[in-house]
Amino acid sequence: MPAAILPALRARFGALVRELSKFGVVGTTAFAVDLTIFNLLLQHGSESLTAKTISTVIATTVAFLGNRFWTWRHRGHANMARQYVMFFLLNAVGLVIGLACLAISHYGLGLIWPVLQSPLADNVSGQLIGTAVGTLFRFWSYRRFVFGDIAVPGPVEPVPAPPMDTSAPVPRSVPPTAPPAVPRM
Repeated sequence: MPAAILPALRARFGALVRELSKFGVVGTTAFAVDLTIFNLLLQHGSESLTAKTISTVIATTVAFLGNRFWTWRHRGHANMARQYVMFFLLNAVGLVIGLACLAISHYGLGLIWPVLQSPLADNVSGQLIGTAVGTLFRFWSYRRFVFGDIAVPGPVEPVPAPPMDTSAPVPRSVPPTAPPAVPRM
């Protein structure tokens, strides 16, 4: 029995690695879009908060489209507007997680160890730790709540019909079968 489980675990792990890889590419692309648009708006005289708001909305939209149509394209998609709103809200939670890491380091632990109030410490806690923890949350929450676990049915192979037995009664209807669900991890 353990020999039968190993290929299934390998397949699930492989699928997870592919999703994580695609998620990383989409996130990197969205980050580049955010950075580029933010700096272009600043160079053309936009106020900092306005520029960041515009660049963040555009980058989040790029991330949503990349994740919906590439990272999790194999999952069912029923309501794009609902998915987009949920994606945006969960992205905001991920941002709060990153800000919390920075605040804990700078304002909490920084009162005990002043070295944690330096720009280097702020970059480590906010950009590295905060972004990493926020990204883990985003991956998990997008996968679970935004893009669900409903599989898109694959192509159906035609099954040859059995020989007709004219003496057997013909069934009136056959209940529909649901597509298999992608297991949650």
